[in-house]
Amino acid sequence: MRYHNITKDDMLNGDGLRVVLWVSGCSHCCKDCQNPITWDSGNGLIFDEAAKEEVFEQLSKDYISGITFSGGDPLYFQNVPEVTALANEIKEKFPARTIWLYTGYLWEELRGKEILQYLDVLVDGKFVTEKKDIALKWKGSSNQRVIDVQRSLKEGNVILHAE
Repeated sequence: MRYHNITKDDMLNGDGLRVVLWVSGCSHCCKDCQNPITWDSGNGLIFDEAAKEEVFEQLSKDYISGITFSGGDPLYFQNVPEVTALANEIKEKFPARTIWLYTGYLWEELRGKEILQYLDVLVDGKFVTEKKDIALKWKGSSNQRVIDVQRSLKEGNVILHAE
């Protein structure tokens, strides 16, 4: 897996102060995407042990709420194995930290995927320029949903995350 950046103390991509891992690779190529540089899975840096340690160092800080996976698309086919393994490891090492993930895929397309068991919040759906609304919290367009993953899995239908 490759990535473009690890953002520290982020307040825009989920609740609280977060670490954000911006992964490379996206096949959605949404019009007016805020990060088109991340579309090419060959761009960026290799996510190696040093990068993982940087993420873990940030997650060990008391004031950090959790991690957000963004990009690109963390669920781009090449990213799925490593993002899933990393999310699992984070849940084990930092159970009090929340894990958010932004993807262009829909909840309905992700049912049964292992990654869901490690996520707290999923922001699903492609960014749609015509539905852009800067007043929306944690998403760019009104078609996207901010989903409480664990409640949704438990109840069997989409439960939106409380803002």
